[in-house]
Amino acid sequence: MEMNELQTLRHSASHVMAQAVKRLYPNTKLAIGPAIDTGFYYDFDSEHTFTMEDLEKIEAEMKKIAKENLKIERFELPRDEALELMKDEPYKTELINDLPEDATISFYRQGDFTDLCAGPHVNYTSKIKAFKLLSATGAYWRGDEHNKMLQRIYGTAFKTKDELTEYLEKREEARKRDHNKLGRELELFTTVDIIGQGLPVMLPKGARIIQLLQRFVEDEEQKRGWQLTKTPLMAKSDLYKLSGHWGHYKEGMFVLGDEEKDKEVYALRPMTCPFQYQAYLNRGRSYRDLPMRLNETSTLFRNEASGEMHGLIRVRQFTISEGHLMCTPEQLEDEFKGCLDLTNYVLKTLGLLEDVTYRFSQWDPDDKEKYIGTPEQWDEAQGVMKKILDHLEIPYTIGVGEAAFYGPKLDIQIKNVYGKEDTLVTIQIDQMLAEKFGMEYVDKDGSRKHPYIIHRTSLGCYERTLALLIEKYAGAFPAWLAPVQVKILPIADRHHEYAAKIKEKLADAGIIRVEIDDRAEKIGYKIREAQLEKVPYMLVLGDKDIENGAVSVRSRKDGDIGSKSIDEFISELSEEIRTKAIK
Repeated sequence: MEMNELQTLRHSASHVMAQAVKRLYPNTKLAIGPAIDTGFYYDFDSEHTFTMEDLEKIEAEMKKIAKENLKIERFELPRDEALELMKDEPYKTELINDLPEDATISFYRQGDFTDLCAGPHVNYTSKIKAFKLLSATGAYWRGDEHNKMLQRIYGTAFKTKDELTEYLEKREEARKRDHNKLGRELELFTTVDIIGQGLPVMLPKGARIIQLLQRFVEDEEQKRGWQLTKTPLMAKSDLYKLSGHWGHYKEGMFVLGDEEKDKEVYALRPMTCPFQYQAYLNRGRSYRDLPMRLNETSTLFRNEASGEMHGLIRVRQFTISEGHLMCTPEQLEDEFKGCLDLTNYVLKTLGLLEDVTYRFSQWDPDDKEKYIGTPEQWDEAQGVMKKILDHLEIPYTIGVGEAAFYGPKLDIQIKNVYGKEDTLVTIQIDQMLAEKFGMEYVDKDGSRKHPYIIHRTSLGCYERTLALLIEKYAGAFPAWLAPVQVKILPIADRHHEYAAKIKEKLADAGIIRVEIDDRAEKIGYKIREAQLEKVPYMLVLGDKDIENGAVSVRSRKDGDIGSKSIDEFISELSEEIRTKAIK
């Protein structure tokens, strides 16, 4: 089935669901119900709170409607008659009133159910056979948190039951890998209502992985000539007004103070660029100082809408590997390539590079209010970036309207287990903010020029990266990243002393994330527990191991791999950690 046919089927399924809801809960008001990439949804305003049990009832009613084989018919009405027809549906009335005066106002009728809709739809409800309702959640009307919270029911539909079964099996596998579920089960992170939404607490194991990632990235940046800075977490509004963030991004910031009452108003930083520029501005610069590469492991704050929050993927406080590079026009392409090489190396090491796509994010010339600069400046910046991307043979798509307010960018995109796409890394070209901040350098001919600025992340948000790694590896991290690398499992109390010696020897070799399970439990139970915790290696210690001065090694992937000398095990594991091998 072609995608547009499938979307038509799914759109029709959303109407059947709405009809079923109106039959079961007649006072419910209808909002919107489109087809989406993974199925469909409909938003409802209902006094009844929908539960999974309700979804089963609605699904059963949908099956009845499908069996009734109702004809789905399109018709049109003039505005006054359309408003009269929908007078008891306030959301539909609002949508009609928002339509242009000359717009065609179309409806679809199936039996006793009529809905405002542009279509298209299948011609009979019996065509909708293989469907499943999946979940109910909250959603603001028109996605605006200032509007009423509605209830959104998600479902999916396919042409055949086999296709539906295959999708549901994949979805169940995705659910098992969902970082929001698995990350909590593995005690990597938690969220607490009293702290607030979008403000996760990293538990010891999760904090250790973040620390390992940060050390890896900072060390790699240092090797490539980046200089570390440390800048404040907040600043006066004056800084953000100068950069343009106050006018273009204030709604996404946490503002401290009242502009009408307070002499000085501060805000937590949503980005690091205007702070790092001060390192460049610390003294006069010449072309000999360029390129100047400044990096920082930055904690940032963004006032995301509550409906956008999701585990570690989208949060209000996060840490990012942020950097800003000042260079001459002649250096721009090589430095851009260097930024891309860095991020590709980091992503490849983590096993994520094969999962990413590239988007050339451009400005929207029809929405100039979103941006600073002139059309000529944007044309120049985007032309320079296109030339670089084409020269580097980057296989990109184009995202109009996705640029930063000050310049175009290369967004490196990645999908979570449910297929939802987010930006993981950005590399941006900016020729506007240097002028705003008075950033100059003296060129070879003695003239004063503004440098190009490259904004970049090496890895991106560490919280989002951790979420993606949890889902990629189903919590079974490569040994170098595993919060616990080795679990020592003595079979009986008499083996505890030997276990302690093995742990000490591992620590001396630099393998320090080791635990001993010395509980009075059967060895089979200890192995199962370690397996559930996704520990890469287990060392089972018994009488023969003590006699031979050896360890019995179990791999979480391959099971029992036999007896080894401790030196042999240390050598093999050390090499696996050193090379950051993915096993």
